[in-house]
Amino acid sequence: MSVLPDALKNVKALTFDVFGTVVDWRSTVHGELIRRARDKIASSAFEKLPESLQSHLKDISDEDWGTFAQEWRNSYGKFTWSFVPGKTEWKDIDTHHYDSLKELLQKWGVAGVYTEEETRSLSLTWHYLRPWDDSAAGIQKLGTRYVTATLSNGNRSLLEDLNEHGTLGFRRIISTADFGAYKPHPSTYRGAVDTLNCVPEQVAMVAAHLGDLQAARTNGLRTIYVEREGEESQ
Repeated sequence: MSVLPDALKNVKALTFDVFGTVVDWRSTVHGELIRRARDKIASSAFEKLPESLQSHLKDISDEDWGTFAQEWRNSYGKFTWSFVPGKTEWKDIDTHHYDSLKELLQKWGVAGVYTEEETRSLSLTWHYLRPWDDSAAGIQKLGTRYVTATLSNGNRSLLEDLNEHGTLGFRRIISTADFGAYKPHPSTYRGAVDTLNCVPEQVAMVAAHLGDLQAARTNGLRTIYVEREGEESQ
């Protein structure tokens, strides 16, 4: 049997950040934005749009869609980090993604390109993000030794879809929405510990974001950093 490092001794559960740590949101969202634009341009409905909209959509390059994807992600970070439980009106992440998408389409001059149904569908791209190559196998193997759980700002249905889509094998699904807050609010880490029937030092937070880990550590959890391309450099 392998010898556990000191950092994991007495740990019973691992809580995982999901966006960026477990799933590669960037390539999935970027690719879907490109695909949707190309499909729209090739559709019979495209010629019925005003010429200005047609022109704006055609002028957005594949590289531009990467910038769009990053702005979409940045809006999520700004929303969750600025959320104040009990003061800020509650909004789940699906609703945020939809509202933010509409704002970005307006900003980029292509509001009206997609129908309401198409916009709603595009906003749900975050339910089907591609896992990093080592995620599923790693989480499943760790699950034979520890209770593995999500601890993500994503709403429960989103996390359940990601778990199923990526065959991730999480033993527990914990959303910060369960506690009416978003990371890095202390109640999210403490709430996860209580949900797992543990004390803080029995839980290790796994994340690719140092801010998330610092907040977890402040609340007594152990921490494990996973480096993912592009995540900590944001």
